[in-house]
Amino acid sequence: MEEGDQKELQLLPSQLSIASSSSSSSLLDSSCPICDFSDVKTDTSCVEALKWQAAEQIKLAAIEKAYAERVRDLTRREMELAQSEFARARHMWQRAREEVEKAERMKEKATRQIDSTCMEITCQSCRQRFKP
Repeated sequence: MEEGDQKELQLLPSQLSIASSSSSSSLLDSSCPICDFSDVKTDTSCVEALKWQAAEQIKLAAIEKAYAERVRDLTRREMELAQSEFARARHMWQRAREEVEKAERMKEKATRQIDSTCMEITCQSCRQRFKP
């Protein structure tokens, strides 16, 4: 090759440089709603904007996490209260059941006493006993 041909070849971009510039331009051309990737200054501002967005998303996630923990704590507390109320209601039911059983026993005893008293009816004038 002649010296002039070498210079022409050096002026033409190599296949490797074309491929790398097209892949980097495709990366820069990727859609970013905040940035215009047309120059380096915009790249820096886009990176800053993305960092700001990431920081805002982290703050929002932390707020949502705190809210979820608060809701979980409130739910746990409500469940504990419900369990306590249920235990209290069960205890009251058992006491009421015991009272009913006691009243039934008293009724049976009174019925037996009345029955035994009724069996011994005596006439005052003749002293004769009557059975109902």
